[in-house]
Amino acid sequence: MKNLIRIIGLVGAAMGIFFTFSSVFAAPNNIVTSHPGKISKPSVNGAYFVSFGDNLSRSDIAKLIRSVGGKVKYNYRHQNVVAAYIPFENIDLIQSAGSVTDVVPDRLINAIGKPEGKGGKPPKDTSGQVTTEGVVRIGADLVSYTGAGVGVAIVDTGIDSLHTDLNVSPECFAASAYTTCDDDNGHGTHVGGIVAALDNSADVVGVAPDATLYSVKVLDATGSGYDSHIVEGLEWIQDVSDGLDGDDVYPPIRVVNMSLGRQGNLNDSSPLRTAISNLTDLGISIVVAAGNNPSLEVSQNVPATYPEVMAVASTTAINGSNKCRSLRGYKIKTDTASYFSTDGAYDEVTGIGVTISAPGENKEDISGGCFIQAEGILSTKLGGGTTRMYGTSMASPHVAGAVAVMWSKALDLGLLLDPEFVKATIRSTAELSGLTPIDSPSNWYTFDGEREGIMSVPNALSAF
Repeated sequence: MKNLIRIIGLVGAAMGIFFTFSSVFAAPNNIVTSHPGKISKPSVNGAYFVSFGDNLSRSDIAKLIRSVGGKVKYNYRHQNVVAAYIPFENIDLIQSAGSVTDVVPDRLINAIGKPEGKGGKPPKDTSGQVTTEGVVRIGADLVSYTGAGVGVAIVDTGIDSLHTDLNVSPECFAASAYTTCDDDNGHGTHVGGIVAALDNSADVVGVAPDATLYSVKVLDATGSGYDSHIVEGLEWIQDVSDGLDGDDVYPPIRVVNMSLGRQGNLNDSSPLRTAISNLTDLGISIVVAAGNNPSLEVSQNVPATYPEVMAVASTTAINGSNKCRSLRGYKIKTDTASYFSTDGAYDEVTGIGVTISAPGENKEDISGGCFIQAEGILSTKLGGGTTRMYGTSMASPHVAGAVAVMWSKALDLGLLLDPEFVKATIRSTAELSGLTPIDSPSNWYTFDGEREGIMSVPNALSAF
């Protein structure tokens, strides 16, 4: 199949026809397919969200679930919902209970970044600090604001709290499935570094190097978790941000990054969407990865489809190289849509679609065999030092860091930023709006009808 695609590309080039490439690798970490909607088969782990009315107490719902052979695994504090294990053959008994309002599967959800493959290794000389091409591309190196006084929650696999290039708060959260907030995968540490690696002459510098990172561990060592874990983490953020119990963290969490996702739709998990909207109601901006499946659109991915969030698609940060003789002279340019990126034109009425694009990979090279190869974004590595990863998981934290920088200016001016204002500002101040992203040459790519532009930190700051 690779040879067939390569030959088609060569023939197209020889005839002067617009040509396409296929990646030499499979799409990175494709979002796991689930089956939202009416429950017609067991959930992947036998677990469900059960929503209930105000007339039913938590002890009553627990008794009801036990009566059908089930067990409550988690009680949520900010909505009438429990996560529970229930035999599928008895789901109809729960659904038919008068005070139960909804039952939906607790679906699998994944981190959506991928470690570097064969190429694009970190620089050999790591004795000095690197300002990465992604940070430069969005102009974060050109501004004086650095995220000081701003907390950014990384809802992910955890963060390496011992990494010397990261300022990680001791205040953290681990979902009930885990015993520690520490990263045991590497994805969350890499994401955190893109947001806020310290400006300290070592490793890399993040978009908002003076921001404080909060580790919210909701994914395991394989980069996987469940919707129920995400809701747990989001509720913790709400608890330490609502000003009600005297347990708020400092600096306050102003931004949440969620470089994770799954296939789904707007209404397939009301508990997850409610948890997200509860945070935006508190004034917290939520930035999410658009997804790593180019055959889908944002409207088909969760949480990217939620209008409350900012969904970020991936582009290249710099020009790539080309070793393909038949395509001599052609290069995949800066600001090209990544071959793996989910997209989807933004709908001003519904608020669903790609908010902005940002670097999710350093570049795309063309191999001697005429296949696209991604070089990842350089960022912090679990255990110390740096590594490269690529995906919309890496595009999202560029924007989360940018929002932290916006917040640092707002706090300096005595202002508070509403999430909708942040979203609108980022869209209206995008660089090269109407011209970028450039179409990917991959045969997986289809133009979504909108060129939303690239995140620009200087432009966003100039708006207020």
